Amino acid sequence: MRRTRILVVDDDHDVRQMLKRTLELEGYDVYTAASGNSALRSLTKHKPDLIMLDIIMPGLDGYQVLDLIRQRSDVPVIMVTGIHQETSLEKTLNIGADDYVTKPFYTKELLARIEAKLRRTKLA
Repeated sequence: MRRTRILVVDDDHDVRQMLKRTLELEGYDVYTAASGNSALRSLTKHKPDLIMLDIIMPGLDGYQVLDLIRQRSDVPVIMVTGIHQETSLEKTLNIGADDYVTKPFYTKELLARIEAKLRRTKLA
């Protein structure tokens, strides 16, 4: 049986590695991308079951990447960002994100949100 695949997209190496390690310990197959373009390539190549996407990145930002993801896929997307503004939350959810988590975050809360999104997609 195939393990659940998660794509972590963040330009911060430390954040990517911390999330990768945490999620792998929970039994997920984790792929990482440091930019929007590499995230889109990984979406096609690895077909993740869930994407964790930062907003502020060089080149394509998270909003642009989310828009391009939505043109190709209904995969659940959780935005993970340092932006703590209500307008950012509204914009992100309105353009197709499934959830929004601000940094720093509690690991158990993030894992619970991931599980909730994955349960929803498995029932669909």
